[in-house]
Amino acid sequence: MSTTKNNNENPEELKYSAETHLIYGKNISKKWDYAHHVVSPLSSSVVFRLDTVERGAEGFFEFANPEALQSELAPIYIYDRLGEPNKELLEENLQFIEKGEMAVTFASGMGAISGVLGVLLKSGDELIAHRTLYGCTFSLFHNWYPRLNIKYISTDLTETDNLPGLITPATRVIYFESPVNPNLDLIDIGQIRRIVDEENKNRDEENRIYIVVDNTFATPFCQRPIELGADFTVHSLTKGISGFGTDMGGAVIGPKKFQNLLLLFRKDFGAVLSSKAAWTILTYGLSTLHLRIKRQTENAMKIARFLSEHPKVEFVNYPGLESCKYHALAKKQMIDFSGNFAPGSMIFFGVKGESVDEQKKNGGKFMNFAAQNAYTLTLAVSLGLTRTLIEHPATMTHSVIPTEKLERHGIHPGGIRLAVGIEDPEDLIRDLEQSLDQI
Repeated sequence: MSTTKNNNENPEELKYSAETHLIYGKNISKKWDYAHHVVSPLSSSVVFRLDTVERGAEGFFEFANPEALQSELAPIYIYDRLGEPNKELLEENLQFIEKGEMAVTFASGMGAISGVLGVLLKSGDELIAHRTLYGCTFSLFHNWYPRLNIKYISTDLTETDNLPGLITPATRVIYFESPVNPNLDLIDIGQIRRIVDEENKNRDEENRIYIVVDNTFATPFCQRPIELGADFTVHSLTKGISGFGTDMGGAVIGPKKFQNLLLLFRKDFGAVLSSKAAWTILTYGLSTLHLRIKRQTENAMKIARFLSEHPKVEFVNYPGLESCKYHALAKKQMIDFSGNFAPGSMIFFGVKGESVDEQKKNGGKFMNFAAQNAYTLTLAVSLGLTRTLIEHPATMTHSVIPTEKLERHGIHPGGIRLAVGIEDPEDLIRDLEQSLDQI
């Protein structure tokens, strides 16, 4: 575990492991006096009483003020959309485990993505992104950014040699997921960093390029992109970090100098994480992250091996398999808090068929049988939950991409996304086998 010291860290706390920090968080926080609480209290108030108008004026002055954000004084809370204790306690812990300088939470993962890119991009700028993206991210770039005169350039960033030729004076952001949703592509974050650093040598601070990585699939337990060279990490907290499918949220972790702009963006666009969701994610999600993801990863490895040996399975993409083209890169990037290889809980596989149409049809048979008959396989979107979820990206999460363009975006039309839970792996394999028998 890295022991890079941030301004708000207590040196004594750095003696303890990241797993312990997930449970205890910061021992003392200016966000709330909870020294006598075993569990952080839940704030249910949207508004906060002010003793004087002068205190109210001071609170508004301090909001998103860089000097106040650096201060160790207790914040003045006014209104939930500006800030409240549960969100800020969660942000302190997310910042610590991702090894960033600050974190700002949002109402959803898409809120977080829209927030960080809304701060970094303006009309006339260009965004370079990996060709395969989460469906809603693709829609944001493809449908909405043209209206703002922001150019979206799609490329295969697994081939990093593609990048230098696409960078122009207008390029401001390199954006990608790794592992990628849904096909499990991996992108070499360190190599992207080296290319961007070379380009930034000739740019002033205002025009530099930033690297933004969606780390939702891996979670901080398996990978920490900022340590690998990213400027910003984004998360859908709804997924592995929350872990139970009960609350929606998002987060941006990155350089301290952008905290005020992200807070202003969140306030003005209204994508504010609820205090209840923040409390649940902090109390239940983060404290069990290492236990859940470790078990899910162990299960995923067993299931990936089973699928790779099954006669009706065409391909299996899972970074933990030696046969995976990204296995070597995964062993370099996907490392848990203790330095162990942690290839994650997501699998993408396809079933056999004489044509792409037949593969897609057979995949449908598999999933429909599982949805109706399998005890441990749930046909549903999302991921990172304690129970195993299956879905068909081409017709569900990535349906915004036209069928004829799926393969151009790296998505097999018949591919199945498997988000492995914490069940007994033999039960999962039994249900998978029975479902494959229907093909």
